[in-house]
Formats: sequence, C-alpha cells, structure tokens
Amino acid sequence: MLLGGEAGVGKTRLLEEFAAVAAREGAVVACGGCVEIGADGLPFAPFSTALRALRRLLPDELAAAAAGQEEELARLLPELGEAARGRHYDEEGMARLFELTARLLERVAADRTVVVVLEDLHWADASTRHLLAYLFRTLRSGRLVVIATYRADDIHRRHPLRPLLAELERLRTVTRIELGRFSRAEVGRQIAGILAREPDPAQVDEIFARSDGNAFFVEELAVAAHEGCRTGLTDSLRDLLLVRVEGLPESAQRIARIVAEGGSTVEYRLLSAVARLAEDDLIEALRAAVGANILLASPGGDGYRFRHSLVREAVSDDLLPGERSRFNRRYAEALEADPTLVPADERSTRLASYWYHAHDAAKALPAVLDASVDARCRHAYSEQLRLLERAMELWDVAPDAVRAELRPVDYVEVYPPCGCDPETTPLRYLDLMAEAAVAGRLCGERERALKITKKALRLLEDEDDPLRAAWFWIQRSRLVQAQARGDGWQELATAQDLVRGLPPSEVHAEVLSTVAAWCMLHEPGPGALSAAERAVEYARMVGARDIELNARLTLGGLMVDAGAVEAGLAEMYEVKESVSRYGASLVVGRLHINLPSHLESLGRSREAVPVLREGVELARKNGLLDTQAWIWGNLSESLYALGQWDEALEAARNTLRIGLSGKPSGLGASRLARLALARGDLPEAGRQLAAARDHFGTHDPTPQHSLPLVRTAIGIAAGEGRLLDARAALEQTLDTGFPPGTQRYGWPLLLAAATAEADAQGLPATEPGRAQTVERIRKAAKSLATGAPIWLAHQEWVRAELRRAEGVTTPHDWSEVVTAFEPLERPYDLARVRHRLAEALLTSGADEDDRARATELLRLARAVADHLGARPLADAVALLAQRARLALAHAPEPSVLAPADPALALGLTSRERDVLRLVAAGRSNRQIAEELFISPKTASVHVSNILAKLDVSGRGEAAALAHRLRLFPPEAPAAQAAG
Repeated sequence: MLLGGEAGVGKTRLLEEFAAVAAREGAVVACGGCVEIGADGLPFAPFSTALRALRRLLPDELAAAAAGQEEELARLLPELGEAARGRHYDEEGMARLFELTARLLERVAADRTVVVVLEDLHWADASTRHLLAYLFRTLRSGRLVVIATYRADDIHRRHPLRPLLAELERLRTVTRIELGRFSRAEVGRQIAGILAREPDPAQVDEIFARSDGNAFFVEELAVAAHEGCRTGLTDSLRDLLLVRVEGLPESAQRIARIVAEGGSTVEYRLLSAVARLAEDDLIEALRAAVGANILLASPGGDGYRFRHSLVREAVSDDLLPGERSRFNRRYAEALEADPTLVPADERSTRLASYWYHAHDAAKALPAVLDASVDARCRHAYSEQLRLLERAMELWDVAPDAVRAELRPVDYVEVYPPCGCDPETTPLRYLDLMAEAAVAGRLCGERERALKITKKALRLLEDEDDPLRAAWFWIQRSRLVQAQARGDGWQELATAQDLVRGLPPSEVHAEVLSTVAAWCMLHEPGPGALSAAERAVEYARMVGARDIELNARLTLGGLMVDAGAVEAGLAEMYEVKESVSRYGASLVVGRLHINLPSHLESLGRSREAVPVLREGVELARKNGLLDTQAWIWGNLSESLYALGQWDEALEAARNTLRIGLSGKPSGLGASRLARLALARGDLPEAGRQLAAARDHFGTHDPTPQHSLPLVRTAIGIAAGEGRLLDARAALEQTLDTGFPPGTQRYGWPLLLAAATAEADAQGLPATEPGRAQTVERIRKAAKSLATGAPIWLAHQEWVRAELRRAEGVTTPHDWSEVVTAFEPLERPYDLARVRHRLAEALLTSGADEDDRARATELLRLARAVADHLGARPLADAVALLAQRARLALAHAPEPSVLAPADPALALGLTSRERDVLRLVAAGRSNRQIAEELFISPKTASVHVSNILAKLDVSGRGEAAALAHRLRLFPPEAPAAQAAG
C-alpha cells in the first residue's frame, strides 16, 4: 500500500492506529523511516531500521531466514555479520541484494502476518526507491503487508519519487490512498477530542478556516487557543509552528535547535557530546521539550526526534547561517572522536554530511570519499554517485596537501591501468570521474554518467593517456546503447584505435572483447572472430578472468555461426563449467542467454530448454530481472519449436512482466506476436508486433531482433490479404541482405515470404511481380548457410513453396520435405508440411493408396493443430479434407495401418512407442520416467505428444486404442513377474 497526503494530514497517526490493531490481532509490525540529514538521505535507512526491528521481535526466525546469506544481507543489517568485501563493482551486486531481501521477508512472513511500514518516502534515497520498486514487483508469497508513506505536497513535477509512484500504482498488488483534509464537521470532532469538551462553533469555524482542515494545524491552533497564546493566531503558519518552541526555557530551545540540525533522529549520546551540557542540565532541557510535546523519544528509546517534521523544518530554517555550520562541525567532531555514537551503517554518511554542511572542505573531501566507498560496498550506487559528485565539487576548494594524501587504492575500484601504482600515486580528479561513470551506469543515471564521460574525455585531450581514454570510450559506448542514442560503434571504434599497437593490458582485452560481442550481434564475420580470439589471448596474458570468459563465450558463438559447430559449443560448455567452478561471475547471465540461443539456432531445442530453466533460476536467485527476462524470451522460442505452446505463451508473458528495459520487453512482445499469428489471432499479432517495434526502437537495429519482426510482419500481411505489403517488407530486407550467421532468422523469413506467394498463386491481382519476387527469394536462399539439419529441412521447404508459387506441386517435392522434418522435434512444422504433402497427393491424380496416405497425413496434422490451437492450420486441413471428401473424425481402424508396425503408421517415434506401452500398462508419469531413465517432465511431454498423435483426450482412451489395435502383444507371465 502507498499512503500519501500533505504534511500534517494524519498519515503517521493513521499508521500508529493501524499498527496497534494489527499487533492486537497477532501481527508482527516493523517500522522504518527514511532519514534526512541536512537534505541527504541515508542509503536503505528505512529497510535497515525495519529489519533491525524484525530482528528484535523475531530473532530466531530472522536468523533462520538469513542463514547462509549473512554476508550479503549485512549490507542492509550490519548486525548479521561482516559484509562481504572484495570486488564490489559487479553488475549483479545490487540486484542480488534486492532478491535476497525479498526472499528474507517472504520466509519471515511464511507462517505469520508481518507488517513492514516505511515512512517518509519523499526523503528516500535512490537505492531505497529501487529496492522498494523491486519488492513491490517481485514479492509473491508470505503473509506480508508493505506500507509506504510519502508527503504528497512535496512530490513536485520533477521529484524522483513521482515516476516510481506512477509505476507502482499500475501493479495489481498495490493499493494507493491519498489522505484528504478534514471537513468542518471532522475538525469539530478533532477539537472536541483535544479539549475533552464540545468546542464553541465560532471557534471551530475560525480554526477550520485557518487550518484548512490540516489535522496537525488544527491541533496546534486548538492548543494555542486553549492556552490563550495570541501568537498562535498570527497570519504566519511558520510562527505557529515556532510559538511553542519559543515558549520553552532557553536551554530547551537550544537543544531543539541542535536536534533540528542533527537529522530526523539524534542519538542521546551524540546529542550529549554536541550540547556540551552537564548531564542533569541536558536531561532537564530535554524534559522541558518533551513535556511541551515538541520532542519525542525515538522508537528504539536511544534518541530523540521532533514530534512532527514540520516543526523540525521550521526550527532548522530559523537557524542563522553561522549557527548551522557550527552545529554541524560539533556533530562531526563528536562523531570523529567516538564513532560508536551512531549505528555503523549510518556512520560514514552522517560524518560526510556534517563536515560538508560545516563548510570545511579539508575535512569534508576525505569524509565524502569514505562515504562513497561505503555506499559502493552496500551496492547503493545512486548514493555513491551523489557523494562522488560532491567530492568533485569539493576537489578544487580542498587544500593541495589534503588531495596529495589521497590514494586511488583507498577510494576507487575501477582505476584504469595506466602504468601507475594505485598505492603510491596520488588520487586524481579523473579517478573520481571513472568511479562516477560506472556508478551512474549501474544505478540507471545514464544521462549523468554520459555527461561525466564527455567531460573526462575532454580533459584527456590534453594528456597522453590512451588506455584511460579508451576505457572511458568503452563506458560511453555502453551508455549510448543503453539510452538508445545509437549503436555504440563509433565509441568502440575510437577505443580500438587508441589501444592499437599498445602492449597487452586489461583495458586492451576489454576493448577487443566488447568489439567482438558488438560484431556478433551487428556484423558477424571473420573480423568479429579475430577480435574474440585476440581478446581471449590478451585477457589470459594479463590474468583478467572475467574478460577471458566473456570473450570465450563470444568466440564459441561466433565459431558456431561460422560452421565449426561442435568446437564452438564445446568452447561455450567449457565456459559454463568454469563459471560453475569459480562461482558467481559477470558472465553467468550472458552464458545462459547465449548458449541456449546457439543451441536453438541449430535446432537443438530439447538441449536448450534445461540450460534455459537453469538460467531462469540463477537469474531469479541473483535478482537479475533483465537477464531473467531475456532467458524467458529464449525459453519461449524453444518451447514454441517443441510444440509446447501454452508454456511458450506463459514464458513470453513472463518476459514482459519481469523485463525492466526496452529490448527484453521487445523480445517478449515478438514471441507473443508469433504465437498469435500461428493461432490465427491477427489483430493480437499486429498489436504485439507494434509493441515489439516500440520496445526495440530504431537506434540500435540488430538482425536477431529485426529479422523475426519482418517475418511476423510478412505473415500478418499475408494473412490479411495484403501481399503487396508483404512483398515490400521482404524487398527492404533483401536489399540489406542477410549478415553471416543469421540463417536461423533468414530461413523462416524466406519461408514466410515464399508461403505468402504460394498461397496467393492464381489470384489475378497478385500475379504482377510474382516471378520477380520468387526469383529474389530463390537467389537469397542460396546465400544462407545450411550447416544444421533444421536449415537443410528449411531449404527443402522453401524450394517446395517456391515451386508451389510457380504452380508446380508434386508429391515428390513435399515427400522430401516431410522426410527432412520427421527426425526433428518440430511438431508444428511437421504438421504443416504433412498438410502440403497430402494436398500434393490429392491434386496429382490420387489413387486409393494416395488417398489413404493423404487421409493419415491430414489426420496427424489436424491432431497437432488442434492440440496447439493452430486455427489456420486446422482450418486448412479441414477444408482440404472436405474438398477431397475424406473422413478425419475417427481414429483409423487397424486395417488402415501398415500391418508390419501399426505404431509407425500412427507417427509414433520409438521412444513414444515405449512410453505408450507403459501408459497402456497403467503406469504414472513418474513410473514411466523411472523405467525409461528420463525425467518426469520429459515423460509428460511424450504423453502429450502421444495423445495428440492418437487424437484422443486422455490416457485411458490412449490405452484402449493401443489394446484395440494390438500395438503391444501380451507379456509372458515370467516377464511380468520379472517386471
């Protein structure tokens, strides 16, 4: 739930009442608030506080839920242990932390109702907003309620919370409530509650008019009027907020001013150190402020906060400039003298903020840099970026002696190798820019990161530092592609020119690896293969393992595309083994996208599926939403090929549901468009095609995305009778040509075009231009590789469709196509070509044997079409059978089947025959799997295929048909006993 309303409208009071009721009903309530310190937000502050409360309320349960992941979760809750150190810049770090947090909350809430309250989102740091968005999108189980509040009047047009609220409100699991102001009657009831008597109607009118129904102002005005304080009746609401503060003793007023500048909550020991009062005097001053209802003890009982943040803001605004900086200096000095005065997870950020607002650059610069390192270690990259920008602001005003003492090894993680020792070389401004560029990319602030890289490259124009410049050009290429501002090649080419001729280095290896990966997607060929080979060689020479594995993955894929299929796959499987052996790697997500994709490109869908399912699980555990979306999209493609269309549909929907960025969502829409087209829903196919094009955009076209969209567009246009549009889409593609290694996209596209021409053959309006189009398709087909059985089969299919478009349909042509597809696990493709073979048999002067064979082919095709919901194919089969007066309604009698082996005539493979034998014997899927040494899932797939081929509705009918056709002779008693 999102709970909004202006300051003072009653959000906190409503939550307090709700929490009290929930606790009485047995719920566990954990509250956390966003902390403001001098206009800075603490990374993950509300989650850290809420988890700390859960640990206090449910210590054993939280420990059990966090077991095995304490190092990672300690980034949010240091009490769990020492946070993992080491290399902190990894693409997965923040997402992995988010996923573990979600699973932690689900486990704690598995057996009890847990309410997590997060207050004051308008002060939330960016990392908190990202984590909240992740939780709202991914939490799926557990008795968990998450409530977040925010000030609606603070959410201006450009406030970073505004787009998040709009995004979350669209989620089905999220409710948003905006609290309104009180009516006059409600104000009257509130005043009655405050005064313990019915108020004078004139007084209600006056207070209602002054407060405009704001509950907090109603209370302040009512108390001021009751106490006879005329200051409370001035025109200034700010004076109204200060009136009771100014009525305190001077010592209590001073304490209030100190607390106001210390942050949302100030710990008692820290306050004591800053106030510099005797303990009795401090307590007396605090008692006066608490007694006047100005300050309250914090929920943990170890500090103080203002009863309402509006009062704190008014007191803070009333401070003199010198007074504000003096208080901040005292806070900083106290915290430096005793770091235990504040929680460990807040220490560095608060110290940096205090020194910064004390206007002491010499102290602030190292403190801000320390805080940026801490933010990086917690994967709070948004806060790291903000702190690094503050450090860059302080750089020129800090004394030279202070800057000279700073070292890269202490503050930066992505120090580009340039022949300098990071332990002895002074820290440079460019080092901060490098850190900020990476932090900006990881937290999604890509425009800010682009500006930083632009400025850095401008500074490097006056320096002879090609490696550092090449490194920044790589970052810029990634950012340009991510922002859909271009394809990133110009930036990569510049980086390549800078490192050409230089000795091997990590930057050089990364440039080559990135170039090879780019070329694999955009311009595959010998150049890409050479770059990948050199990237592997250079990475090994300099010991850059992640770059080496990434380059080897690219190399393996390029080898597959170049025809070295088994060697390329062996390379990719070795990378998979290395990733498993060495633990988490930057390559793991890309591996589970690319390896199964190349398996699918070879028609090895059955082999690709388990790799994809493993990838889904790994991506889910690591919180990699975009990676998971890509994998779901590829899984949808493989399941479609295997004839598991309902699962393919669900996988495509998961891609759209999970994907955060455009391209994975485009992939999901593309898969949905293809399914809708095959099932005959042309309007839905058109909608999804348009959505896919929008998601992919036009700035970075790649064959793997653009060619399938053209194929779908041709199919939709042909289905709607717009053959000229289909031809136009084809011609535009053929003018560009098919890059090497794109046969997996080219063959289906040419097939769609050839089929469209063949289906329109004989229509007068479509005759002009047909011969030219057919010839262009035939010529383009000669340029596509056929290095796998699936594409050899497509070559035969395209050839047969082109002959059909020319008016030639022979059983021989289509028999070869059917023969090519029968060994492949492509039930829909096989059904389509069986339909064409039946058509050829029936139109070539068929005798009784041909008619019998055509009947069987159509029956098998219809069974698959019905099972998949492929309505166009089912309609085409029914129409052909009707025109030929063939009866397909019943399963064939034994006499129709070949006497030698009836199972073969039914289209059953040898494995399906084994499965059917066990189905007929009454075995379950699990028993079948155990007996045949296959997985239960595979057994289920075989059973589904058998039911479709036999055209029966269940296992019982399948067993009855098998017995009636005498497919399996009775086993001997001895054999039965042995079984």
